[in-house]
Amino acid sequence: MRPTRTVAAILALTSLAAAVPPENLEAQEITRLSLEQYMDMESVSNPQISPDGSQVVYTRGWIDATNDERKSALWMIGIDGAKNRQLEDGGGALWSPDGTRILYTASGEPTGSQIFVRWMDAEGAVSQITRLENGPSSPRWSPDGEWIAFTSRVDQDADFAGVQLPRRPDGAKWTDEPKVVERAGYKRDRTGYIDTGWTHLFVVPAEGGTARRLTDGSWNHSSLSWSPDGSEIYFTSHRSDDWDRPDNWQESEIYAVDVASTTIRQLTDRRGPDGSPVPSPDGRLIAYIAGDEHQDTYRNQRIYVMNRDGTGSRLISGDYDRQSGGLRWAPDGSGLYFNVSREGYRGLHFVSLGGGVRRLTAGKQLLTMSSFSTRGIAVGTIVSAHEPGDLYRFALDDPSNTTRLTEVNADVLHGVTLGEVEEIWYDSEPFSVQGWIVKPPDFDPSKKYPMMLGIHGGPHGMYNGGFNFAFQEHAANGYVVVYTNPRGSTGYGTEFANAINHDYPGIDMQDLMRGVDEALSRGYVDEDNLFVYGCSGGGILTTYIVGNTDRFTAASANCPIVNWMSAMGTSDAISYARTFETPFWEDPEEWMDRSSIFYVGNVETPTMLMTGENDLRTPMGQTEEYYQALQYLDVPTVMIRFQDEWHGTTSKPSNFMRTQLYLRKWFEQWGTHTDRMVS
Repeated sequence: MRPTRTVAAILALTSLAAAVPPENLEAQEITRLSLEQYMDMESVSNPQISPDGSQVVYTRGWIDATNDERKSALWMIGIDGAKNRQLEDGGGALWSPDGTRILYTASGEPTGSQIFVRWMDAEGAVSQITRLENGPSSPRWSPDGEWIAFTSRVDQDADFAGVQLPRRPDGAKWTDEPKVVERAGYKRDRTGYIDTGWTHLFVVPAEGGTARRLTDGSWNHSSLSWSPDGSEIYFTSHRSDDWDRPDNWQESEIYAVDVASTTIRQLTDRRGPDGSPVPSPDGRLIAYIAGDEHQDTYRNQRIYVMNRDGTGSRLISGDYDRQSGGLRWAPDGSGLYFNVSREGYRGLHFVSLGGGVRRLTAGKQLLTMSSFSTRGIAVGTIVSAHEPGDLYRFALDDPSNTTRLTEVNADVLHGVTLGEVEEIWYDSEPFSVQGWIVKPPDFDPSKKYPMMLGIHGGPHGMYNGGFNFAFQEHAANGYVVVYTNPRGSTGYGTEFANAINHDYPGIDMQDLMRGVDEALSRGYVDEDNLFVYGCSGGGILTTYIVGNTDRFTAASANCPIVNWMSAMGTSDAISYARTFETPFWEDPEEWMDRSSIFYVGNVETPTMLMTGENDLRTPMGQTEEYYQALQYLDVPTVMIRFQDEWHGTTSKPSNFMRTQLYLRKWFEQWGTHTDRMVS
């Protein structure tokens, strides 16, 4: 349980106002955002409204500075915003259908995450429901509240594992058995080995007891949902003997398992991904997300419905071309609500059974609806440029009219002046590209500021106009921060995202350079102090950029891939090999053209590299290849190897702060601007 913030700090507030917008500044001394305040920031997520619409349970995240961990707890608040209080440590709460209990996950016996149930009466009794060696995922109440379904890994050794050694001498201590690998995909970042078993579907009595396994075979199962009558559970898998062959890496199907008999029937049978099944309130239809088989690097999937027996599949989202996910049926079964991230923001959409998608909310915010009551009252979170995120309620028939329920960071940001966040659009043939500029809190357009260009990962991701502590903290230290969504980014349609097909990194560099030009045209950026950095896909592009231009004063390529040929043999992202026309052993030309190690001889820019020691997505060997090449070429460089990190350098709170500081330390070592804020 998190220690409560001091009463003195809370009483010092004269209001619940959070940050001071820069446009409200006059001549007074300003208070800047500090890196130390990061340790006090909190998050809210997964608000779940009770069936009667009176209460909301949500997850509140915080930083345990002593143990360098991110932790979470369950809180409950009235739908009117009253009686906000902590319930239990844990997260992922779901109300029982009758509203008498919640299930959630938290640390338990014998180890790791387990499922718990808490009664929501005055007593608040809690029971641990599962005691699994391998923790549960995606727990779901049965419609009658008597059962909980979930997925969990079942251990299984490789078929080839094990040999009969000669007799071991008495008292001998021999080396452990070797790891035997047989699958194409055998490891995953942030997990490690994933070929030690298979993920199966289980049910357990809601009052506790022995979990019963419903699925069999050497396959993984996910995305479960109950039929409204409780007789079946729908799930996603690819129960085929050749499921892990390259030709089937896009494949998945929807199945139904009879809870009583464990009989499994396949509902879809087509080339391409089918998944995320959600049955209608009356049980007649199943909505799902699907796409056709393709050879592109990216395509948005579409929304379909089919009859309960798998017949009558039809497209209902028409030519709508944005990401679709998190489908939730309207109470009357007329269609489905879903959240969409598009054009740098997020809002609520509705797809009708009659066909066609309507956009229900707009504006420069990130609204994420999480749940709603049968009476049509919804709860979700909203993030904006100067608001890190809080809970809101709204009516489904009027979602633009929101009521705020929490202000979890008002005390931390009270009196702090944040930098202005300006949205920009600029031309980069044949597209118009969106981006943002974060300015120092005391910004003076007559001055010249050093500039950081931040590049997002993915590459199929999307920067947004919401609050970003990292960018604001850099701006508080005197930098102009520019971040954009070059072609390849999601949120702008399939054509835009797929424009880097067989050309990544490559043509997307043009979009980033045009963004720098746009910032320079405003007159307040110092062209002699331009810096660039990014992680993952952003690190890939950073190494490509410094191999193709010397316009940047210094760069930091974080968690990059620099050699696609060696990476595809060591990364957990083996399926990315399908984005190349031919295997490199048949024709290496495209692989070399897209690998920045082959441009390293052009690099003159001082380039730092930062990667997590445990990274399986962009393995440390990629960083080492580039570092050694830069050393050989006598290009200024340094390699920062982050401890206890998988992919990325910021999962540990202290490493987030180190990332911020090492970036500025490197840029300030090579820059000529006078304000050195790091030390």
